[in-house]
Amino acid sequence: MALRLDTPVQFLKGVGPRRAEQFARLAVHTVENLLYHTPHRYLDATSVTPIARVTVGQEVTLVGRVVSKGVLPTRKRLRIFRAILKDETGVIECAWPGQAFLDRAIEVGQLLLVTGPVKYYHGRQIAPREQIVLEEADSTDSADSTVTGGRVIPIYPATEGLSHRVVRRILADNLDPMLDAVDDVVPPAVQRAAGVVSLCRALELVHRPPAAATPPAPPPGDWEQGRRRLAFDELFDLQLVVARARYLATHATRGQQFENRRQLTTALKDALPFELTAGQKRATREIIADMTSAKRMHRLLMGDVGAGKTVVALFAMLLAVENDGQAVLMAPTELLAEQHAATLSRLLAPLGLVPDLLIGRLSNGEKRAVRARIASGETRLVVGTHALIEETTAFQRLGLVVIDEQHRFGVEQRAALIDKGEAPEVLLLSATPIPRTLALTLYGDLDISELRDKPPGRSDVKTGVRSSRSRARIYQFLRDECAAGRQAYVVYPVIDESEQLDLKAATRMAGELAKTLAPATVGLVHGRMKADERDLVMRRFRDREIGVLVATTVIEVGIDVPNATVMVIEHPERFGLAQLHQLRGRVGRGADESHCILLTDNVTAAQRLKTFAGETDGFRIAELDLKERGMGELAGARQSGGITLRYTNLEMDGDLVGVAQREARALLAADPTLGRRDHAGLRKRIERRYERGVELFRVG
Repeated sequence: MALRLDTPVQFLKGVGPRRAEQFARLAVHTVENLLYHTPHRYLDATSVTPIARVTVGQEVTLVGRVVSKGVLPTRKRLRIFRAILKDETGVIECAWPGQAFLDRAIEVGQLLLVTGPVKYYHGRQIAPREQIVLEEADSTDSADSTVTGGRVIPIYPATEGLSHRVVRRILADNLDPMLDAVDDVVPPAVQRAAGVVSLCRALELVHRPPAAATPPAPPPGDWEQGRRRLAFDELFDLQLVVARARYLATHATRGQQFENRRQLTTALKDALPFELTAGQKRATREIIADMTSAKRMHRLLMGDVGAGKTVVALFAMLLAVENDGQAVLMAPTELLAEQHAATLSRLLAPLGLVPDLLIGRLSNGEKRAVRARIASGETRLVVGTHALIEETTAFQRLGLVVIDEQHRFGVEQRAALIDKGEAPEVLLLSATPIPRTLALTLYGDLDISELRDKPPGRSDVKTGVRSSRSRARIYQFLRDECAAGRQAYVVYPVIDESEQLDLKAATRMAGELAKTLAPATVGLVHGRMKADERDLVMRRFRDREIGVLVATTVIEVGIDVPNATVMVIEHPERFGLAQLHQLRGRVGRGADESHCILLTDNVTAAQRLKTFAGETDGFRIAELDLKERGMGELAGARQSGGITLRYTNLEMDGDLVGVAQREARALLAADPTLGRRDHAGLRKRIERRYERGVELFRVG
């Protein structure tokens, strides 16, 4: 009977019920799951060195049978595990100092691959940095015994009772019939546009990488072609989902199609005490073009710290107001909402407009009064927090929704505010710069505007890396800044001390710094404090009642204190580069020279931190962060669910992102629900891969 993609894995040769249970721990339940259970790395055995040709000083990869082994004690009580390897050309000793436990894992008769430097100690000896058992001593499978003949060995994710060798053997035994079950659902024209191989060929390359020693086979790196096809598929599926979301957001309900009357917007431009940057002008034009079209706006405005997003958002808000609509700006914290209200009030003063503020800490009477003004339409501009999405808040004619630090809100919270109007325009703001390829991946359903240049007058924060030897001078610098009337932050990676982590903690250091930095007043804020307690401390810092604020990364977003001029970050090696940049952005907001001091004794992190210290462009730092850490936490900012990029490397596959978005939008323009018969397979795959895709493609 021919295999199908949904055939349970237990019916494959060499599996059975018990191994099927082990595969289930790897999320492998079906033939399709196993096909996509790809190697997490490869060993290029084409570069294996015969033992006879090994010389001292080389870095080599060897393959040989274990002919003897044992643990040797030394005078310094250091136990060394040693094993003798033999191939057809000779023998060599391997030594693992301090790793006597390997005596339980490595057995005589096993085929072992080792990589490491060759040293001289009573003869040639290799000190393996890595070792992999290619074949057990009692194995009847000789698939790996020809490894020295020039094979590329896939290494699979494994689990207890199911080694990578067993996974590799099962795949080798079943790969051909499994490949026969593959149906390539991506249209050929799309594959050609992306320049990728067929799906069947891709899976074959990934699981059965060609060997260089068998011409005319392609070079060993050709498995990369397979990975890129799998990467394109997941990007294409994702872009189909987000393009469908974009279609529903912008086409399913017509936008309000405002008219650019140039009344309030021109008045604001003339009244501004500064010149807009080129980026602000471009973003404003893009937003106005969206709002004056029949299509609903669904746009993300990304800008570095201090790039001037609020002013751009204000132009959009005034366009809604001059068309007899209401505009609302929602922020994640009360403090940030208060700051926005103060900024808008200052900018709008020449126009005679005052925004209303709706936040939780207002009295019940004050909230009732604000809500009454909003419901009647008397209030045209509103700034607030989660209080805006409560059932008791109603708008007369909501024309524009602006959501600041949008990743801090869940999808449901954003939708609750948007649903308070009839198809309002939507503008999302983010102060977290994201590389464009990642932005297109995470936010493919949005149009994106970027602010890359800073307004005139904003100077870069001077950043330096210092060791604990400089601690006394740093503390004196903090005292001097506070004595001069300025303020500082001191940031720690953890709240409390731990026996497992040798790190300074915010709670203990707040007490120590209160004594060390006297007479400066020291405050403490961290994530375990109640929201109102945290806001109270931040307000006291904003109002200059606190000179030095000891904090964790809770201050990363949502506090604007122009008087703060120093940011000290303890253990900066514990933070990502993008996070360090966000923390650094808390200072340098006023006219005074500002400093960021990275305090660490971690020598291995020094170069990374010096690179950060020399770079001020948030988008460039985000690119470095992406390169350093991969999708990781960056992708975690997306809260719409369903995003899992197993095969994509955005640093290498950036070109595929744009192609996937373009082709997905073109496909949906012709078939918005993928309802055509020739798209049925693609639709089914998306429904299997993304639950959100099921919902989106069932709508309408």
